[in-house]
Amino acid sequence: MAQEKSSPADARGKRALVTGGTRGIGLAIVERLVAEGATVVTSARKEAPGLPDSVRLVTADASTPDGVQHLADTALDLLGGVDILVNNAGGASSGGMPHLGGYATIPDEDWVEALKTNYLAAVRLDRAVLPSMIEQGSGVIIEMASTTAYRPVGALLHYGAAKAALVHYAKGLATSVAPHGIRVNTVLPGLVRTPAMDMVAYNITGETGQDGDDVVNMMIEMEGAPMKGVSEPEDVADLVSFLASDRASRIVGASYVLDGGALPQV
Repeated sequence: MAQEKSSPADARGKRALVTGGTRGIGLAIVERLVAEGATVVTSARKEAPGLPDSVRLVTADASTPDGVQHLADTALDLLGGVDILVNNAGGASSGGMPHLGGYATIPDEDWVEALKTNYLAAVRLDRAVLPSMIEQGSGVIIEMASTTAYRPVGALLHYGAAKAALVHYAKGLATSVAPHGIRVNTVLPGLVRTPAMDMVAYNITGETGQDGDDVVNMMIEMEGAPMKGVSEPEDVADLVSFLASDRASRIVGASYVLDGGALPQV
C-alpha cells in the first residue's frame, strides 16, 4: 500500500510559539495550528480558559525585556526548539478606547506603551529565539501588524506608527536571516471581529451615547471595504497557516493585507 502523502499545510511535528494566543486572532491561530498537528505554546499576561488541552500557556508580559526572556526560555525548554514563531501580542492600549480627539490627546505613556507592546516585544522575542532557529537551519517568523501601518488613523496614530515600524523591521530582518533558511513575513489585518473590536465599540458607546450596533456599523463603514461584512479571526488564521507551511517556502519578506479590499493603494 502506497504511503499517504502529507498535506503541504500539515504542521505535524512542528513546534510553534504564538504570543497573545488566548483570544481573538491569536486564539484562532493557536487552534488552527493545533488542528494541523503542531505542538503549541502560547502566552498571555494572565491565566485564561478556553485553550485546547494540548496547548501550554506561559504567563508573561511581552512588553518588558524580562517578560520576553522568560517566555523565550520557557518555550524553548518546553518545545526543545521553535519552528514557527507568530508575534501576535499587541494592542492600542488606552483600555480599548481610541483617542477620539486625535493626535493631540494621545499622551506620552500611550506612545511608549504602543511601541513596547507592538514593536519592541517582537524585536526582543525574535532576538531571543533566532539563535536556535539559525542553529537548526530553518524556521518561520510571522509578524502581526495592521493596515493602520499603511493608512494612518488619527485616533490610533501611536498604534499605527508602532505597526509601521514593525513592517519596516520585518522586511530588514527577512533579508538578514533568509540565508539561514528562515522565512520572515508580515500579516496586516484590517478590521476583524474580535473581543478587542467589541470592547472599542462598547467604550465608544459609553463615551458618545450611540447605540452599540450603530457604532459597529460605523466602524465597518469607516473601514470602507468593497467586500461586505467584516473579517473573522479564522480568516487571519488561514493566512498565517499558509505562510507557516511549506506551500509558502519561497515567500520571504512579504507583507500580506487582509481587509476585504479596503486599503486604497496599489
